[in-house]
Amino acid sequence: MPAQPRRLRVAVVGTGGIVSGSHLTALRAHADRTELVAAVDIDPDRLEAFRGLAGDDVTGYTDLGGMLDAERPDVVLIGTPPSLHREQTVAALKSGAWVLCEKPLCLSLAEYDDIAAAEQASGAYASVVFQHRYGSGAVHARELITSGELGAPLVAHCQTTWHRDSDYYAVPWRGRWATEGGGPTMGHGIHQYDLLLHLLGEWTEVRAMASRLVHDTESEDVSTALVRFANGALATVVNSVVSPDEVSRIRIDCANATVELTHLYGHTNDDWVYTAAPHIPAQRTDSWRTPAADVPSSHGAQLGAFLDSYEAGVRPPGSGTDARGTLEFAAALYKAAFTGSPVHAGEIRPGDPYYTAMHGNHPDWSPAR
Repeated sequence: MPAQPRRLRVAVVGTGGIVSGSHLTALRAHADRTELVAAVDIDPDRLEAFRGLAGDDVTGYTDLGGMLDAERPDVVLIGTPPSLHREQTVAALKSGAWVLCEKPLCLSLAEYDDIAAAEQASGAYASVVFQHRYGSGAVHARELITSGELGAPLVAHCQTTWHRDSDYYAVPWRGRWATEGGGPTMGHGIHQYDLLLHLLGEWTEVRAMASRLVHDTESEDVSTALVRFANGALATVVNSVVSPDEVSRIRIDCANATVELTHLYGHTNDDWVYTAAPHIPAQRTDSWRTPAADVPSSHGAQLGAFLDSYEAGVRPPGSGTDARGTLEFAAALYKAAFTGSPVHAGEIRPGDPYYTAMHGNHPDWSPAR
């Protein structure tokens, strides 16, 4: 009988809700391919609570460096507050581990380029969690759009209108540039506009506005943008945490059809709707129907794609220039909103204040000194 493939040794960093929930569920779904060997958290009580869920054979550590030296994991999953992501990702890469990190991967393009340098030096890769790309409905929609089956993309709308109260922002690291990196543009709407970029391809120009309408935070609680894509399509993007009726939505009008996704925190095939243009015969739309297999968007779906890449020894999706484009879009949105001028792709480079901080040291938005 052929030998069973070796399970990859996995460590998690941070054992709060996202790791003990979504990431642990994803690891269990891929238990034939992964072995959770270690967990890291500075809070001993939280760490022990996680080990109670994950199993006593998971070794607990309060120090990332000590864990990396002792365990030498193949894969590190990071679910800590955003300000820690760059340092922890670079440390894991230097140890030779591949990284799957919660969004945002880091807080600026400068930090992203630090991670890219660590990738190049180590030969390992770091990918960011954008799980909405990996549901079967999203995969199918992208195939239809990129193949030209739906015709040229023309107009799009991307909406993340959520609600967060004052208790949410009572958590010390939220709403602060140095620890969260921004408001809903970085922490909430990034999932939807990453999916929009994944579906439509390269963007070329952003014009935007941002405001603090409700919350007493350093960063914004609403942002809006107008976007031009390389293929000529125009789009609106809305990111909000002041909206009582919560919804996540993407609509793309192509020459042959409109494709719509409406959900909140995750989608299935049934959340995607296709409406044919009047000139399209009914029989042609049969191929637009969602796939027979329904794979919901989830951490498990993305982890499966990540493991496939590891086993093949190729760069995983959601990493490299692909993931950098989404972070560059966030930086461009902030720069356009705070300066009142359009921002073009590739414009934010070393020497630009928005390269090192999303607030760009703008006097009305940067932290008080």
